[in-house]
Order: sequence, then structure tokens, then C-alpha cells
Amino acid sequence: MSNKILKILVTGANGQLGKCIQDVAKSYPQFNFHFKTSKDLNISEKEQLGALFDQEKYDFCVNCAAYTAVDKAETEKDKAYLVNAEAVRYLAEVCKEQNCVLIHISTDFVFDGNKTTPYTEEDIPNPINVYGASKLKGEQYIHEILEKYFIFRTSWVYSEYGNNFVKTMLHLGKEREVLSVVNDQIGSPTYAGDLAKLVLGIIEVNSNKYGLYHYSNEGKISWYEFATEIFKQKGLKTKVNPIATEEYPTPARRPLYSVLDNSKIKERFKLEELTLSKIISNLNI
Repeated sequence: MSNKILKILVTGANGQLGKCIQDVAKSYPQFNFHFKTSKDLNISEKEQLGALFDQEKYDFCVNCAAYTAVDKAETEKDKAYLVNAEAVRYLAEVCKEQNCVLIHISTDFVFDGNKTTPYTEEDIPNPINVYGASKLKGEQYIHEILEKYFIFRTSWVYSEYGNNFVKTMLHLGKEREVLSVVNDQIGSPTYAGDLAKLVLGIIEVNSNKYGLYHYSNEGKISWYEFATEIFKQKGLKTKVNPIATEEYPTPARRPLYSVLDNSKIKERFKLEELTLSKIISNLNI
């Protein structure tokens, strides 16, 4: 690796992953980070993107910008596709022009949830909601346009920042004595701080093992079991009742099973396994 100082653009800097990357970036003083919020940079404006890339000549672009309101996407389809697909196409085109490596974050929701074993990168996506379909279209644009890219599909992301399941449960757990939580949707909660470390670790080694990868924390759990574990770790006495998905209808359908197989990324990059309970107990929320 050369002594050149790598210049890294991080979009969506105010989101969960963007904030966690800012935290982890403190351990990488050798990199020149440019963090851009949606107010700083509208990635759906191709001319704005082009002007920025012409001026800065980025080596890496980490795209954390996304439309993530799963239920609202059902009625805001155009907005979801603009951010999750068309803007990603613009990013890919600009990255190709500038010879910049694109690191893009995708989702387990590209799958329909009909499997009962973890999804691999070889499984054929079949999203069952607008959010998942828009994210899949973004992936497809990257595949078509770029050779130098990493797509990381992840799942059930939580952190100290933004809105997520852990923070919602802790808030409700302090207000209510009893909660009902869905018990037939199975996945792998993923701490955004771990994903941030992965992303910057890939940049640090300047890997050319480009392509699509699955990355989540280890293990599988239902939302009900996740809530129960959160309260246990945090010493809350809230009672949690398991319910079926049909008892908690939402505008967007969710996959009943979306556990991701991490074998490929662990083989390529020799990652340390992290257990779910260990991560939850280390969370400062």
C-alpha cells in the first residue's frame, strides 16, 4: 500500500451507520474523511455529485444514505426509489468516472423470507415490499456500472443513534409493564458500530476483493426474543408477550426469516465472530 493519504466520502453522515463511522474514524487519523449529511449533499442530484467528485477526487465513497422508512415506502414509492436506486446509479456513474471505490450498504429485505436456512450471496432475491425492491434495484445498478465496489447486505441494524428497535424497546420498557412483540420473524440484529469497523477495515487493507457480501452479527433471534434479551441485559422487569405477525399488521410485509450467511465475508477477510448477547451488553444507550 502506498503512502498516499486516502480521501474518503461518507454520505448519509447523520444516520446510524454514518454516526458510527464518525466514531470509528477517530482511530484512523491517516485517512482524510469528508462526512456529508443529506443537507450537505443530495445524492439524487447528479450534477451536484459530479461537481463534488471533480473537486475532491475521492478514493472511496461509503454510501450510508438511504430511504429506510419501510412502511412509509409503500405509499412513497417514488421517493424510496429515488434515494435507494436512482441516486445509487448516479453515485456509481460518478465513481466509475473518477476511479473511486464505492462501498454501499444494502439489506436482508431483498429476500422474501421463505427459506429456513441462512441466505447466501448466491440466493436469488425476491423482495416483498417497496423498500426491499428499491434497495435491490440500487444493487443492480452498481453491478451493471462498476467493477470496483463492495455491497454489504446487513440486517436489523441498531446503535446508540437514530431510531431503532433497541432504543424503541428501552423507551417503551420504561413506560409500560407489558409489551407484545412479534415472535415469528427471525433475523440477526447487527450493531452499526461493528459494521462501521468492517467498512473502515476494508478500506485500511485497500482490498481488491470486490463484490457482494453478507454481514451481520452472529446468531439468530426473533423480535420477541430480542426484546426479552434487551430487557434482561438492561435490568428492566417489563413483561414481553409473544404474538404472531398477523396480530400486528403493518403496511409493508416483512420476511419471516432473513438470517444472512456470513461465510463468504469471514473466509475472505478473516473476521472475528461476535455473539449477540455480548454486543447487547456492551451497548451504551
